[in-house]
Amino acid sequence: MNVLRVGQVVMRKLTAWEGPITVVPAEFDGFVVSNEFPTFSLGPELMPDWMRHVCRSPRLWAEMKNRVSGTVQRRKRLNPEQLLQIQLPIPPREVQARIVDVLDAVDDQVTALDVEADALRDVLRRLRADSMTDSSADEVRADKAFSITMGRQRSPQRATGPHMTFYLRSANVGYGTLDLSDVLEMDFNPSERETFGLRYGDVLVSEGSASETAVGMPAMWRDELPAPVCFQNTLLRYRAIQGVSIPAFVKHWCLWAYESGQFRDVAGGTNIKHIGSRRAVQMLVRLPNVADQERIATELDSMSEVVAATRAESARLREVRAGLLSGLLDGSIDIESAKLGV
Repeated sequence: MNVLRVGQVVMRKLTAWEGPITVVPAEFDGFVVSNEFPTFSLGPELMPDWMRHVCRSPRLWAEMKNRVSGTVQRRKRLNPEQLLQIQLPIPPREVQARIVDVLDAVDDQVTALDVEADALRDVLRRLRADSMTDSSADEVRADKAFSITMGRQRSPQRATGPHMTFYLRSANVGYGTLDLSDVLEMDFNPSERETFGLRYGDVLVSEGSASETAVGMPAMWRDELPAPVCFQNTLLRYRAIQGVSIPAFVKHWCLWAYESGQFRDVAGGTNIKHIGSRRAVQMLVRLPNVADQERIATELDSMSEVVAATRAESARLREVRAGLLSGLLDGSIDIESAKLGV
């Protein structure tokens, strides 16, 4: 057994390729851990706060991953001797202290931005909920407000054919986002392309999932890929009806139906929940006139942009932080330069 002491480095030998290594904080001083968690005392040339940042470096994680041993991925291990073989540059202590001050300041700013973004997101959701449940608007069935279509079923016979077409499936749709890193192809004839083809402003909704949190996840299609692009029956397509609804309102209604749990509430099934087109069209929608829809969508889009900008600034600062630390560790930023410039 090992007793943790503040300022020591502790790692997990099992799955060390995931980077489970850190400096022991004060609140864990004196805790007892098994021998699966070896500890290391730092020499006088290393500041614990500097090492705390090093332990969060992908450069160190990559070095750990390169040294693990074993055949089964989840059982690969890193022994203490292998960790100690890793060579990293060590700035003078005064430079470590200055770099730590910079990195801590960036971390504080990132945390503040994340808190701000979460608060803005909560305000956005409340505004969206108020807009979508306004009792002054007429209540209609969803199929009177939107054109709702379920995608085409995938089959082995369609794996090849004369009209191979990119199509989206539930794996491509997240909460307000599309992941197009893995888009598959299937044979859609010209008539099917017309029926199941996507247009700018269509909203795709995850029709079913074993995970309740994934049921009803919506994202808008913005012609990210050249047409034709179709969709599978793991998705529902919500499309605005000319003169009745506008795409931006459709998007915000689907986001509200997901955030409020409306999609999950109507979904049937036990192990895997499915919304289904029959239940989807029977949902009720508070449908303002088109002019009010445009006003509502403009307000909600503006707030959405503020949330996105705050998240983007947080991500940018994370990249700055990672680049600085990585550069110091891989030598692309000279320690002497850091000594003068940090």
